[in-house]
Amino acid sequence: MIFRQLFDSVSGTYSYILASRAGGEALILDPVLEKVDRYCQLLRELDLKLVKAVDTHLHADHVTGLGELRNRTHCVTIMGEQSKADVVAMRVSEGDKVTIEGITLDVMYTPGHTDDSYSFLMGDRVFTGDTLLIRGTGRTDFQNGSARAQYDSIFNRLLKLPDETLVFPAHDYKGDTVSTIGEERRCNPRLQVRSVDEYVELMNNLKLPNPRMMDVAVPANMHVGLRQDDLAKEGLSFTAREAIESLGRPEILLVDLRETSERIKHGTLAGALHAPYPGIGESLKPGGMLREVATATGRRIVFFCAFGERSAMAVAAAKDAGLANTAHIAGGIDAWKKAGGPVLPG
Repeated sequence: MIFRQLFDSVSGTYSYILASRAGGEALILDPVLEKVDRYCQLLRELDLKLVKAVDTHLHADHVTGLGELRNRTHCVTIMGEQSKADVVAMRVSEGDKVTIEGITLDVMYTPGHTDDSYSFLMGDRVFTGDTLLIRGTGRTDFQNGSARAQYDSIFNRLLKLPDETLVFPAHDYKGDTVSTIGEERRCNPRLQVRSVDEYVELMNNLKLPNPRMMDVAVPANMHVGLRQDDLAKEGLSFTAREAIESLGRPEILLVDLRETSERIKHGTLAGALHAPYPGIGESLKPGGMLREVATATGRRIVFFCAFGERSAMAVAAAKDAGLANTAHIAGGIDAWKKAGGPVLPG
């Protein structure tokens, strides 16, 4: 396995690049905007293809690299379903899995630092975001934070993991790089409380100053979505209502870009062909499934996904591949459902 821990000294942020093999798919956790050049350089050096970029929560101390990495690599952006970010390609919740070739992250909802805080468990290690830090815990006094919720996340979720589980946080300000669950249970001063009320009192009396980047980072991190209105201006976009009205028209082929797990959880649309987004490049090449279907039938391919992010990128990829007769459903199946469109079990 390829595992790299990278550090941004300005914000004290750790980012993590994961892959199962050289030449394979990669995932990054908690990227920082100013470090995107470095990430891309390392990905090239390791011969990796970035397919997913994950933020553990909406950060207040740095601007996320999600949007820039999506623009450069066409990766899938991921956050928790509670996130206030305008658009990410995939939203996950407790019990979901984030997968790439050879690697699976189990999704754990661990609110408290913020109400959209998640941790991600991968075998012998857990990426705890700002929920559990090395010899500390994330502050709980802004972004709908809750010391009581964080106590539950830590004591009833994270500390239930095996003692030898490695702890990789999203931040450290003292130079520590890794800990373990057992070590934090024994040595973390904030975890030596006798009750939830004692923990709440401790956290509510920290009296910390706001992060100096907070007024810049939070608004910026809420607006990372790909601009889908440009496709509408080019006539390459259906509103949800227009898409519902076109359902069943023989000249249109709906193509679902979501992963199988998303289809099972949220349903799909009648007659839709399943072509997961990570394989879109191969599928649009000469001899690829989507290219052959479009060429043989003359039907217009209309992509859709969860929120319109992947489908917008698929339209751009199709144009680059010489297939001009495509479009997408703006806002994805989320907008379709809100407009009252029919959904079939996945």
